[in-house]
Amino acid sequence: MPALLDIHGLDVVVAGRTLVRDLSLAVQPGERVAVLGQNGAGKSLTLHTLAGLRPPARGTISVGGVELRLLGHRERALRLGLLLQEQDDPFPTTAIETALMGRHARLGIWQWETAEDHALARNALAVMDLAGMEQRLCATLSGGERRRLGVAALLVQDPDLWLLDEPLNHLDPRHQFTVLGALQRLAGEGKAVMASLHDPVLAARHFDSALLLHGNGRWQHGPVSTLLDARTLAGLYGVDFEAYQGPSGAIMLPMPQLPGTRLDAALHDR
Repeated sequence: MPALLDIHGLDVVVAGRTLVRDLSLAVQPGERVAVLGQNGAGKSLTLHTLAGLRPPARGTISVGGVELRLLGHRERALRLGLLLQEQDDPFPTTAIETALMGRHARLGIWQWETAEDHALARNALAVMDLAGMEQRLCATLSGGERRRLGVAALLVQDPDLWLLDEPLNHLDPRHQFTVLGALQRLAGEGKAVMASLHDPVLAARHFDSALLLHGNGRWQHGPVSTLLDARTLAGLYGVDFEAYQGPSGAIMLPMPQLPGTRLDAALHDR
């Protein structure tokens, strides 16, 4: 079985600056990859490039064994789904209508949604803890509710490859675990997930591997169990990390940056 996502020699460049250089990795069915890095390191641009929203400066991207550039819009939507970091509502739609948009790639020309499609959308809303909000206008939803609605639409779309740009943004801890639990179930069904995050603790606990973007072209990829240690995270984020041992294992947390620490000195030198 081919990798659900295969990347070879990929460069991501913006405004003459190379954020990612010569990225090569394969994401297998059932794998969850966390994308970590500082603000501006290229996490969103990399996901947009992998989804085909912008061309790579160099390299190739294949989805399910087929080069992305050879896939039409409909076939691309059947194979991969993208959750943008911020989503606008150009039209006044309800939650159920937004969830049903995920089904459009699977409908024929002039074909309306069936009762089965509506059932899938209602179930996806329930999975994301949005049951009872079907007729709410999206403009009236909170940021966290809108985030979960975006995931619900992808559940209805049902792609094999999920590309998620900060899926846990705006979410409280309970609903973070709602989304993470859904991603775990998807992986169990053979889907592949690549998601940008800002929390290395959640990455270590709920993902299989991590892609670290340093913003200067350099990247690292490997199992979270070995890659996400204090030294590597300190180099990635520019702050010190230390390990804490809990009942369910060790976690890495950033150390407070007090006056006289490395960060304070760096700011003073500017």
